Amino acid sequence: MKRYDLRHLHANFYDRMLELIEKGITVDEVGIFLFEVGDYSSIQKSADVINASGHNLMNSLKFNEVDWTVVVKKVSDEEKAERIAKVLGEKKAAEEKAAEAAKIAAEKEAEKAKKLAEKEAAKAAKEA
Repeated sequence: MKRYDLRHLHANFYDRMLELIEKGITVDEVGIFLFEVGDYSSIQKSADVINASGHNLMNSLKFNEVDWTVVVKKVSDEEKAERIAKVLGEKKAAEEKAAEAAKIAAEKEAEKAKKLAEKEAAKAAKEA
């Protein structure tokens, strides 16, 4: 287990944290990373960065009033590659689902506009 203080990097600690995970700890070893909270967006982003890198986020907790810690367990390159592929697959599936939902919404909107235009045309024809 190794502890790293990244508070001096303020909100720019993500790259350094990943570098330390890759080079500073061994597979199945745990690293504890201390960073400055700031506006709290760094907490979720740190979890996202770790998950995207394929390593295990073991814990995330408030250290004191301004600092936060995350505990990360390094995984093997094979396991990391599997996890990254899974995350990319899930992201692609979500993007495809969103695109399909947008297409359906656009079709519904076009159908609604068509019906409205037909209604207006019928109304204009009656008045003429």
